[in-house]
Amino acid sequence: MNASGESAAQPRDVNDGASGALSLVLTIAVISNWRSGFQPDSANNLPGCLFAKPARRQARRSSVMWMIAAIAVLLPSVVMAFTPPNEKTIRDAIGDLSGLPVVLQRAFAPDHDSFDSIPKPGPNDWLAVHQEPGQTFDEFKISQPNRPTQSRRVIYLQLLGDFAPERSPSIDKLREFAGAFFSMEVKALSPIKIDNEKFTTRRNPNTGNPQILTGDVLNFLKARVPADAFCILAITMEDLYPEPSWNFVFGQASLRDRVGIYSFARYDPVFYGEPRAAGYETLLLRRSCKVLAHETGHMFGLAHCTYFNCLMNGSNHLAESDRRPLHLCPVCLRKLQWNIGFDVGERYTALERVNRAAGFTDEADWLSRRIKTVRE
Repeated sequence: MNASGESAAQPRDVNDGASGALSLVLTIAVISNWRSGFQPDSANNLPGCLFAKPARRQARRSSVMWMIAAIAVLLPSVVMAFTPPNEKTIRDAIGDLSGLPVVLQRAFAPDHDSFDSIPKPGPNDWLAVHQEPGQTFDEFKISQPNRPTQSRRVIYLQLLGDFAPERSPSIDKLREFAGAFFSMEVKALSPIKIDNEKFTTRRNPNTGNPQILTGDVLNFLKARVPADAFCILAITMEDLYPEPSWNFVFGQASLRDRVGIYSFARYDPVFYGEPRAAGYETLLLRRSCKVLAHETGHMFGLAHCTYFNCLMNGSNHLAESDRRPLHLCPVCLRKLQWNIGFDVGERYTALERVNRAAGFTDEADWLSRRIKTVRE
């Protein structure tokens, strides 16, 4: 997330590269100065302003210290030592439940029979390369997230480009899933043609596939937010890129302006030159529902989850995204329920029906068990 409120979806945040690059630049600059005879008393060297004309030996010693400090800044961006939270940390993240109705206390309880622990990240996983402290329920409330109002309670899906049935998720099923997940009305708008006069496009230098510049789409959407919209999200089967130096991005959003753009192109095996195995339609729909719910969750102020194996976990690659469930953990469920105000039991019931109809049997069975737990 940057100062403008923009964030990119998987595999990494657009701005994560900036912080790592800053550390790297700092390290290289220090090493360069050190090797070239760094003089701390030079008026043109900002770090040197901290010293008062030391001797050359002291200058070298100071240079080395600056280099060590810079490397210390860089290393955390390369290897993050994430430790899964303990029980106290999890309960603190959920917050005090004592004043809530019994149904909500059951729904938000850290039931480890229902919610899997967050796995220790592998070398290339999100939490191995992104230092995220997590967001407690209390911190979420303090952040003053966007909330639906009586006059702004509709989630709009803006189709961008073609959605050929043989290679695209069902728009009706996406809309139904999002409606059940957020307990809000979801409307799909008529497709917009990808016009080079509206959007900058290019051919990806590695894949040769066409791509759309995300910033152009966000600017287009900002001027077309319906009056009754909580947010408007463009979805497309075309690949995306956020700036010329990037290979691709799955999506990008401006939370402040309540607009976003997400691509499902890379969820189709054919994109990688692989054959579509039996049941690929269900896999494509599941992946699409997952990214739609995850990224729309950010619109409601939910940060990445670090407490359970959860839909709101960050992901650095497709395999990691596939490991995430289609449901929220107790921490994130409490945040969303507080924001929207839905009935948890009714929401679970609607989701169970939609998931079973979509062929997500494992998720539907999980929801059936949760309904019993919440209502017993």
